[in-house]
Amino acid sequence: MRVLGIETSCDDTGVAIFDSELGLLAHRLYSQTALHADYGGVVPELASRDHVRKALPLLRTVMTDAGCAPADINGIAYTAGPGLAGALLVGAALGQSLAFAWGIPAVGIHHMEGHLLSPMLEPDPPPFPFLALLVSGGHTLLANVKGLGQYRIVGESIDDAAGEAFDKTAKLLGLGYPGGPAIATAALKGSAGRFRFPRPMTDRHRTHGAAPGLDFSFSGLKTAVATEVARLGSLDSQTIADVALAFEQAVVDVLAIKCEWAIEATGAERLVVAGGVSANQSLRARLNELGKRFRVRVYFPRPAFSTDNGAMIAYAGLLRLQAGVSEPASFNVHARWAIEDLTAPS
Repeated sequence: MRVLGIETSCDDTGVAIFDSELGLLAHRLYSQTALHADYGGVVPELASRDHVRKALPLLRTVMTDAGCAPADINGIAYTAGPGLAGALLVGAALGQSLAFAWGIPAVGIHHMEGHLLSPMLEPDPPPFPFLALLVSGGHTLLANVKGLGQYRIVGESIDDAAGEAFDKTAKLLGLGYPGGPAIATAALKGSAGRFRFPRPMTDRHRTHGAAPGLDFSFSGLKTAVATEVARLGSLDSQTIADVALAFEQAVVDVLAIKCEWAIEATGAERLVVAGGVSANQSLRARLNELGKRFRVRVYFPRPAFSTDNGAMIAYAGLLRLQAGVSEPASFNVHARWAIEDLTAPS
């Protein structure tokens, strides 16, 4: 089966074709980073309009790259949520229109399911079951994964997601958007120990039990950085680097501590780490160390597939279409959509 995947949940337009026997045939991604940089974050209306402009040219390019004609495509997958409603509607409308015109089935994919399955695009994919850390601009959660559509959240952010905290901290430091890569680059020049920020909700594990102890909070960390920046006044380049490093260390510590507790609580033998923040090299190194210590195999997608992309949507769509799941010739998108609401294909 050959599936066309379309991703338009936020500020990246992604299109890919995945073949059940040959693997990933082609993928293209257009990032709107430059479009939103002046605003310090994503402007929904601008994002939607840019998806309209870029989706069809990307589609044509991917079809050419893969050497495919419409008759070669057996199914279409598009991101149906969660995300920006207007942006989601662009991909859903395009996906359903193509499915109708080409006479093939279409399926709407949960964005976080796509991320969760993205390490399966690698040569050595993780088998089910596994523990998953999904960490991105809009979501931070830990989930027990038994199989496709069988997800139980064991911890999640009660306020800001980790990626959102990166974006807001980068803005405080004048480092621009997106915050994750900007903070990581600045931190490379930082001096460890000059600043230390809190590790929120890392003192609750023993007193409140496993489930409450696995939740995340990053708003207090962001506030601590803002307070320190206000106290310092003007910031030279070295101070910015030192603050960036201290912030990055705090986030990595929190994520690693929660993963350690989750491994202890669930007995997991495999840990999948996905989402945009999973591209952070300090986080990867720390979790690989954790995996060695607990004899847990840790899986990451390649950096190009850590952020939003069409390949993960095509792959998730392939699994669901192979299982007989498809949508009627109409569509709904979901700006908010809990991953636990998904069900396993019957």
